[in-house]
Amino acid sequence: MSISKVKKENMDHISPLFAGWQESLIWSCLQGCMGDAWADREEHPRSAQILLADFCYFAGEADRELIAHKPETRESDFVIMVPPEKEGENWAKEIEAVYGKDCRRVERYAIKKEPGIFDREKLTAMVEGLDAAYEVKLIDEEIFRQTRIYPWANDFTSQYKDFEEYCRVGGLGAAVLREGELVAGASSYTVYREGIEIEIGTREDHRRQGLATVCGARLILACMERGLYPSWDAQNKWSVGLAEKLGYHFDKAYPAYEVYAFGKKSSDL
Repeated sequence: MSISKVKKENMDHISPLFAGWQESLIWSCLQGCMGDAWADREEHPRSAQILLADFCYFAGEADRELIAHKPETRESDFVIMVPPEKEGENWAKEIEAVYGKDCRRVERYAIKKEPGIFDREKLTAMVEGLDAAYEVKLIDEEIFRQTRIYPWANDFTSQYKDFEEYCRVGGLGAAVLREGELVAGASSYTVYREGIEIEIGTREDHRRQGLATVCGARLILACMERGLYPSWDAQNKWSVGLAEKLGYHFDKAYPAYEVYAFGKKSSDL
């Protein structure tokens, strides 16, 4: 079997395999906005892989060759693999067979996508309640530059070549500054036609002061102004709690695999 890269104009060939997924990174790839996809065959594929940022999604029949497939252009050996709900355990077994001790099964938390649920007055009050020692701004070129300097903030803009591309594809973010220095932020990790996927974080020495809440509230308000949906997926229960504080509702926990040797070939392939 040979793996075929799916051309952007042929995403409809694999979209039925991903039917029912409530995952904005998948939508982003299928819409041709960001990311790449591969399948077990060009016509009438039975299995598919979507790779975007740190995430790798599978659909269809479990396929070990796709699991082991790492594009030549990808440098990082780390990826988070997410099996589908249907046939999920079959994919999970194959992931474990290929990567063994080089992968770890974890639990992530899906947040419901519910347009129209956000309370504008409540979010505005959160932003206006920011301590006077700080200021909140939408991400501009200078703040974008700072996200490239500080490792803790890299993922706010890591999927964009530069500030021009960030603006061109619809990147959007909010930041809290202390004396002009970035200390917290919420930004579009990825984008799709109808919205963004939020990446959020605070510098360690400024945590537990509600700064992430302010950034999240400001970014959601900016999305509301632009008719975009601010999608949220939680890595941990702290992230779930923050999402619920901002008006989201928890959906369900789901399994994923943190893979530390992406592309390692199994002797059984």
